[in-house]
Amino acid sequence: MNALKKWIGLSAVFVSFGVAAFYVAASKPPVELTGTGKSIIDFHAHVAGLGYGNSGCFINKEMRDNVRFPLYLWAMGVSLNELEEQGDSIVVKKVSDAVAQSSRVNKAVILAMDGVIDSKGNLDKNLTQIYVPNEYVYEQTQKYPNLLYAASINPYRKDAIQRLEQASAQGAVLIKWLPSIMYIDPADPALIPFYQKMIELNMPLLTHTGMEKSFSSARDELADPQKLALPLSMGVTVIAAHIATTGESHGEDNFERILPMFKQYPNLYGDISSLTQVNKLGFMRKVVSAPELQGHLIYGTDWPLQFFPLVSPLYHLGDITLKQAIQISLIRNQWDRDVALKRAMGVKEEVFQWSDKLFNQG
Repeated sequence: MNALKKWIGLSAVFVSFGVAAFYVAASKPPVELTGTGKSIIDFHAHVAGLGYGNSGCFINKEMRDNVRFPLYLWAMGVSLNELEEQGDSIVVKKVSDAVAQSSRVNKAVILAMDGVIDSKGNLDKNLTQIYVPNEYVYEQTQKYPNLLYAASINPYRKDAIQRLEQASAQGAVLIKWLPSIMYIDPADPALIPFYQKMIELNMPLLTHTGMEKSFSSARDELADPQKLALPLSMGVTVIAAHIATTGESHGEDNFERILPMFKQYPNLYGDISSLTQVNKLGFMRKVVSAPELQGHLIYGTDWPLQFFPLVSPLYHLGDITLKQAIQISLIRNQWDRDVALKRAMGVKEEVFQWSDKLFNQG
């Protein structure tokens, strides 16, 4: 709680600073910040729910009692009453509406989220912190042409292969894992048949790498990026979410552990979601300058984790100018603001378009 108070206090300072600076330098964002054309795909957007409207979603008690829970509701722009009255699907509609209003982002990939699987191959609801079913995400994304479906399948499910085939048949653009909360060991040889099926179906894997701080608990050892050597060596296209920019494994910084892998495995990519958050200051500079990452970066936001005070252009005054920071802060649309900030920080335009070429989802 003390840490939260300090965070809020620091945020208030930035708010006051930003308001004062606004009167000095405010103007409409120039073209070089916002860019032109609506063609970008956001490959990393989350939704969640509490089961309203028969969504099948749930968040366990531990997570609902966590200090993060009300912040996430606020970030998604919904209240408990709104979810109860209109159903969990209101969150998906809000995403679609915001993407529609963006001048740069054309589509967003909505990620399902599987849970922990027990020894019998079934979902363990007691250990699962958040669950967003494939069926729900598939049905919702069919309603909106600017949303794409990403399935989540824990490979320890007894019917994992069948679920993977179904996801492919339904047009899923990728499979999403969060190993540290789904309790998946990517290096487990038992997963080889699942990886083989992914290769057969040409299905990419988007998997979290690095320490996980968004949930009440996590097994961070499972998100060691070097555990991805098994699927990569087999030929699976792997996207390392956040490029392992948090935590350590075996006494070594996770980001340093993953960098050499991009040279070793041409089928390894990294998404730049979350890299503007206050807990990752300086990493975007490292990412855009690392030669190992050139041609291997994909755009993502990690929506809804774009909210102030978690993200602000004012945190990055070492990489952008004060005028840029203020101009970007004035952009109302979340996706346009995210694109403008990342471009100002040195992300090349090809990164915003590379995902379209890689997955042919334009």
